[in-house]
Amino acid sequence: MESVDGNGTTDVVHPEVRAHINSLVSALGGFSADDDGRYVLGDSALEVLRDIKKWIRFYDEKTNRMDVARCLAEAKIIEGDLLHILATWPEAATDKKFRSRAALACFEIMVPLTWPLERDLEQMTVNHHRHLPVLQLAQVGYKRAIINFDAAQILHTAVRVALPSMALSRSDRSSRDDGIIKLVLLFLRNVAMISPPPGVQYDGDESQISRSALIDAYAYQDILLTILTIASNMGEDFNQEALIVMEIIFHLVKRVDVSKLFMDDKQLSKAKSNELTTMMNKEAAMHRPYNRKAPSRHNRWGTMIWVDRGDGKVSTVTGQDALLDSATRQHKMDNSKVYRPPRRPRKDDMEPKDLGPPVSLNPRARQQLKSFVEEFLDSGFNPLFQHVRKKLDEQKDYVFDHHSRQFFYLVSWFLEAERMRKKAAKDRKSTSADDFGSFSLVAGVLNQQMFITLNRAIGDSLEGKRWQELCAAMRCFTQILLTVQEMSESKNEDDEEIAENILSRIFYEEETHDRIANIARDYKDQGFDYLDASTELTHTYLRVLEAYSKQNVDMQVRSRRRVRKKKKAAKANEEDEQNPVEEEDDSDNDQASAERTSRERKFDFTRFANRFTPQGVVDTFVKFTKYYHDLNDAQLKRAHRYFYRIAFKQNMSVMLYRIDIIQLFYSMIKGQEPLDKSSTMCKEWEELVKQILKKCIRKIEERPQLVIEMLFSKINATAHYLEFGYEKQTLSTSQSKPAAELEFRHIVEREQQIAIAIGVLLDKNLADHINWVKSQLSAAESERRAWEAVEKAMPSVEGGENQGEEQNAENPPKESPSISLQPDNDARRIAMFKNSHLRLLMKLVGFERLLPTADETPESGWIIPSHLTGDQIQDSLDLIKKAEFSPPTFEDGKLAEDQLRRKAAPRKKAVFDDDDDGIVDDDGDEILFPAGGPTARKVADEFLDKPKKTRRRRRRSSNVEEPSEEQLEEKARARKEREKAKARRFKSDLFVHASDDESDEDDGGRWAEFFANEEKIRQRQNAAARGAAAVTTSAVPNPAEKRKAEAVLSDDSDNDDDLVLPHASDDDDDDDDSSRPKKSQGDDGSDVSGTDDTPPSSNPRAGSASSHKRRRVSKEPTAPKETTSVDVEMGDADDDEDIPASKPAPRARARARAGFIVDSSDEE
Repeated sequence: MESVDGNGTTDVVHPEVRAHINSLVSALGGFSADDDGRYVLGDSALEVLRDIKKWIRFYDEKTNRMDVARCLAEAKIIEGDLLHILATWPEAATDKKFRSRAALACFEIMVPLTWPLERDLEQMTVNHHRHLPVLQLAQVGYKRAIINFDAAQILHTAVRVALPSMALSRSDRSSRDDGIIKLVLLFLRNVAMISPPPGVQYDGDESQISRSALIDAYAYQDILLTILTIASNMGEDFNQEALIVMEIIFHLVKRVDVSKLFMDDKQLSKAKSNELTTMMNKEAAMHRPYNRKAPSRHNRWGTMIWVDRGDGKVSTVTGQDALLDSATRQHKMDNSKVYRPPRRPRKDDMEPKDLGPPVSLNPRARQQLKSFVEEFLDSGFNPLFQHVRKKLDEQKDYVFDHHSRQFFYLVSWFLEAERMRKKAAKDRKSTSADDFGSFSLVAGVLNQQMFITLNRAIGDSLEGKRWQELCAAMRCFTQILLTVQEMSESKNEDDEEIAENILSRIFYEEETHDRIANIARDYKDQGFDYLDASTELTHTYLRVLEAYSKQNVDMQVRSRRRVRKKKKAAKANEEDEQNPVEEEDDSDNDQASAERTSRERKFDFTRFANRFTPQGVVDTFVKFTKYYHDLNDAQLKRAHRYFYRIAFKQNMSVMLYRIDIIQLFYSMIKGQEPLDKSSTMCKEWEELVKQILKKCIRKIEERPQLVIEMLFSKINATAHYLEFGYEKQTLSTSQSKPAAELEFRHIVEREQQIAIAIGVLLDKNLADHINWVKSQLSAAESERRAWEAVEKAMPSVEGGENQGEEQNAENPPKESPSISLQPDNDARRIAMFKNSHLRLLMKLVGFERLLPTADETPESGWIIPSHLTGDQIQDSLDLIKKAEFSPPTFEDGKLAEDQLRRKAAPRKKAVFDDDDDGIVDDDGDEILFPAGGPTARKVADEFLDKPKKTRRRRRRSSNVEEPSEEQLEEKARARKEREKAKARRFKSDLFVHASDDESDEDDGGRWAEFFANEEKIRQRQNAAARGAAAVTTSAVPNPAEKRKAEAVLSDDSDNDDDLVLPHASDDDDDDDDSSRPKKSQGDDGSDVSGTDDTPPSSNPRAGSASSHKRRRVSKEPTAPKETTSVDVEMGDADDDEDIPASKPAPRARARARAGFIVDSSDEE
């Protein structure tokens, strides 16, 4: 609200607010003439201070206005009242609580008044625009008054206010103690942060508010010691204060040149003189081209000339300098052209916006800051930055975006300071190698957690386009690489081993390589600071990685795994339910994919360096080189090394053959404003440009089309062709496969199958394929009928009719020769290999491959086999013509293609080189043979032969407990064991025969003793069986038991577990027969249980151990009165012991195997 006072001036603050504030300031106190001009507090000064704090809190902050702060600034409350109130608290008066409370109340007012002011254009109101310029200059006055106050040490007094709270242990502090400590640290942060606003001329002495004055005040009033104490005890005695301490340090050291900080006076003076010489040389170089063509007092007359441009066109150029040479005339003509570029936001200056200009320190401040940095590196670096990193990872409410930016900047700054300190110590050679050889003082930012935080920050800032934070993270990454490289080059074995581990962790992730390449390629207009940081990171990363890859030839990187993608058909839900589409099976390529992945895991530096050759990366370094007048030698060397790598190491100098790049190189050496000849990099740049231009001229003579390409940027394919003269050859790693085999969804007649195939080809406008098949069939039909006529007429020519019949009876007719198919063009040949529908039609009409067992290629031959007669060929031809005339139609508007589906390919197990850590599970119990041999399976219409299985869903409200993982694994293991047992049984029954155990007659009775022993055992078993039969036949079976036995024998279940009878132990053979289950008998009273002495493998020497094995009992459905077949399962050969059978059978009988009746070997 504006008001007009009596003088006619406009007041931007409400008069009542100003009146209240002025009354409070006047009641605070004043200077007394009675006390020699000392400041005297008012009667209620403490209450007044609290009222002022409430006005600031509830008026300015709540209403987002700055009226109270403006009134307090105009009333000069800090310079005129608060600083004098703090001076009334003497150093020795520690027991005066009133003075301490008054001092605390003063700081509670000074903190919001010195709080940094931000210009947020989206949230700024009219009041902000009115008050911000005034308050910014007022804050500069506050800073000057605080650090230069002579009556008392204001900064030291602030520490005295917080000292009682700091003295308490962390567990004993109250929330008020934590608030006091935080308040004092924020006051110190605000004082360090205040700086003159950009673009505003400060009226006072800038030396009183400079960085040197600030560092001197902090050192003189023991603030630096306080910061060191808090930083070294971070995590133990202090927790949330880490971010504030980091901000204070940031505003103390930002933009300070680290290389000059650790120089002695002699080196510093030499460096300053060199800087002065360089600046003077640059100024002279700027004036030199102007002085060469500057006008003199004799040619100050105006000049206008016409320049003939050819084709009868002329241009007017003014000025006498146009008479000097043609280059000047062309330059004046170019400058006279009117170009109105589109309006864009104004680019940032070369200096970073949040850091300010470079800082120059006086010798005293430089020495004080140097001592502080050395002590901080020795004691506080690791505790502080480890704690700050944890806070950044936790993302607390008090963590802001600028905190991460300051964190990465400080880490990079102190890492560079540590390297400079070690370098200075080595140059002086005043300390032992152990003092500057260990890097343990900065180990807190060289661990894996730091790398994770750094990579996440780079990725997030790159994705969110927060360029300042990304710039700070890139500089941090660069300094980490340089520090680790120095560690690897040190003489300390521990440091070398740690550096090796750090580099292996950094370079192991391929994602890091990708991110560095993307940063260098995607530069657009983020400012010079970002450009400098990105080029420095690229240069350092390539250099360190190249050295590391040379030392570690078998370097491995972890790349993203390639997952096999299955093609899915996009069809309606109804079609998916009725006609499920078979997924493509890429299991045949599993081994090739695994090999390709393993090759990519091995790092190739040449291949990685090629990622920095695209035009985007070249343009980034070209934009950086355009600032060659403002670049130092290190930056010029960085650009020089990149262009040298591109032109001569990567052999991609074509990427530099562009008009603007060639013009830039020429201007740096021979232009009007060339490089300074005194620069150490001038000679190297001159030689590089000379060699590049030589190669360019030779390349133009070799390939004149390069002249046109110099106008444009180049993609990799164009650059490769211009460089080597041929296009880049790409070799396919996968062998070309024929088209997938198709099958019919339903079983239809051959006529309908051909009609469907013809319909698909017609729907796809491939009638030319049908015509080709018809032409091949017509030619083959004519040839086959001619051959048949010749064969039929041959007997009548050679002899009579009866003689011919006799010859036909003795000699069968000859097979007709096969007819080869000839594709009429290359497109047809490829279609025969790649078109699934054409191949289906060819197979339906009887075409076959010439070599079915060989791998098919596009050059594989096809034939019409000899077994096709002329009538069969003619029948196929008629069916094709009929289908062409009347294509098939289907219900619901479906197409002929919907009647086909891809035939499932046999799945092969993938063997990856990196599965299970290279451990191969060589299980000897795996199934080696198919159970029961190959079985023909009908694919089409298989789902029609058996009802669909309905899946029962478990209700969520069911009380049935879900099986645990251990139970599921146990069930899977048991099922696998049952399958293995079945496979062994089938394998033994199918592949073991009676002839396998035939003894060799040449052994000379090697088995005689064994056979004699077996014969004795057999006789004892027969005698025991006859005695048992006599007892059994005398007993009449119970009808109930007989029905029960018949029910058991008639069970046809496929579950083996339901058909297993209990085992008989060795002791049970000597027990009473009543303990055994009764056996059913045949009509002659013979035992029909599974105790036959002949095993199922027809081996006469197998013994009788099979009576202890599991039995599969089945009943003959057609002969209930006949003997019941029993399937006796054989065990291993080791189980054949000399154990007498429980009940031997007196005679041989038919045996059953898997439902088939086989003859016993005893009948032979």
